[in-house]
Amino acid sequence: MLFAVLLYPRVTALDAVGPYDVFSKVPGNDVVFVGERTGPVRTEIGSLGLVADATLDEVTSPDVVVVPGGHGQADLMSGGPVRDWLRRTDATSTWTTSVCSGSLLLAAAGLLRGRRATSHWLALDQLPAFGAEPTGERVVRDGKYVTAAGVSSGIDMALTLVGLQSGDRVAQAVQLGIEYDPQPPYDAGVPSKAPADVVDYLRQHRRFVLTGRD
Repeated sequence: MLFAVLLYPRVTALDAVGPYDVFSKVPGNDVVFVGERTGPVRTEIGSLGLVADATLDEVTSPDVVVVPGGHGQADLMSGGPVRDWLRRTDATSTWTTSVCSGSLLLAAAGLLRGRRATSHWLALDQLPAFGAEPTGERVVRDGKYVTAAGVSSGIDMALTLVGLQSGDRVAQAVQLGIEYDPQPPYDAGVPSKAPADVVDYLRQHRRFVLTGRD
């Protein structure tokens, strides 16, 4: 299967690299980073570059589309080549997926209308404007659309898809291979668990979520 992971300026690195790493571990999968043009694409922090090896025009019928989130997502909402590519590839894709605010791009392209979807918790309230039904679940499947919540949940989404594609044993083998066994030092990964002052701080400093900088 051909997996196309979209890159664009100011994308979130883990949104793209997490699913890439999971999907690339399955024999028979071909995973490619695609962008409006080939070459380095700077992530939202700016000090890290990912490389688009193919253009949107070169990857026209991937089996799986992966749309990561990132600060640059806002620049693509009103139209242009990326949104057109999403509509074209969705017409023939087996799965169309997103991580974090990447679901807003799918929604803006009209692909999530009437469907349940998730996103980063700070972006969930934007989904209804595009006819999507927001949910705070970590991974949401509605038909062929699989959306993941914020950043790290892209790994969960990718493992979910591997299970659907290749079966539980393969998905579990990939999980074991990358030793994905999260045991964070804090239990503050979602608003319902984080201290109220931390939630308030993050709401007031959204730039921190996007770039790691206040």
